[in-house]
Amino acid sequence: MADVVAALDCGSNSTRLLIASSSNVALRREMRITRLSQGVDSSGTLTREALQRSYDVLGEYRAYMDELEVQRGLLVATSAVRDATNGPEFLQRAHDITGVEARILTGNEEATLSYSGATADLAPDVRPTLIIDIGGGSTELAVVLHDTMHSYSMQLGCVRVTERALGSGVVRPDSDAAARTMIAGELEKAWKAEPVFEELVGNVRLIGLAGTVATLAQLDAGLVTYDRNAVHHRVITKETVDEWRDTLGRETPQERLARPGMVAGREDVLTAGLYVLDAVMERLHANELLSSENDILDGITLSLLP
Repeated sequence: MADVVAALDCGSNSTRLLIASSSNVALRREMRITRLSQGVDSSGTLTREALQRSYDVLGEYRAYMDELEVQRGLLVATSAVRDATNGPEFLQRAHDITGVEARILTGNEEATLSYSGATADLAPDVRPTLIIDIGGGSTELAVVLHDTMHSYSMQLGCVRVTERALGSGVVRPDSDAAARTMIAGELEKAWKAEPVFEELVGNVRLIGLAGTVATLAQLDAGLVTYDRNAVHHRVITKETVDEWRDTLGRETPQERLARPGMVAGREDVLTAGLYVLDAVMERLHANELLSSENDILDGITLSLLP
């Protein structure tokens, strides 16, 4: 029987599944908002409620894997589990539920798999390609320059920036300033750690991954229901990012949720993700980015197949 493989991503804000055929054709994609990182930034532990939400979804995913006769798989966990004292407990239970290897990725592993997945179906470009993967707890930047992968994992994510600086409601001047300061500090660390990022300023193809960018693309397209073809490789300008950041910042989460394209569970944290995205684009002098629905899950299935 041909290989059917599964990739599971237990992120800070969402838990996702990709089941792929032996030719890496997607057979099923699923996403649930589980907010695994809720409170972990301040407490250092994953809460019982967040753990249970994730376990319930993983049980659902195991049933989908059984239906499609998955042969092999890999479950990865990132920022929230890396930062939590009870991360090992979560990994063991996740392994028990899904029956596949479960492990924490390093920031570099996360960036490498995300880069592989996001660029597999892209046409060549004379400019270097940089991916930005805005998660709940961290944001990964990755680029191949001079035949070498350069990546950095910033302690910036839509949940982390929301909880630590911006808040989830209408943005106030003081919270705006706090978020900008937090993001600027992490960007300085990234540029200091990877000076080659400076080579990208004004000359980069920027690819945006994960929920912040995907939801922005849906909002920009005015989609009532998700349409992968409408958001995958959608071009989004920096002006559009700025407009949505400011518009959503003036609204309550309930008002944001009423907008066509808003994903339930992201209405309280999307604005923070757009602050991160805008700051990175500003630093790079990038006037546009390409939204990619292919990401770390696609990189994992590629790595599992011959």
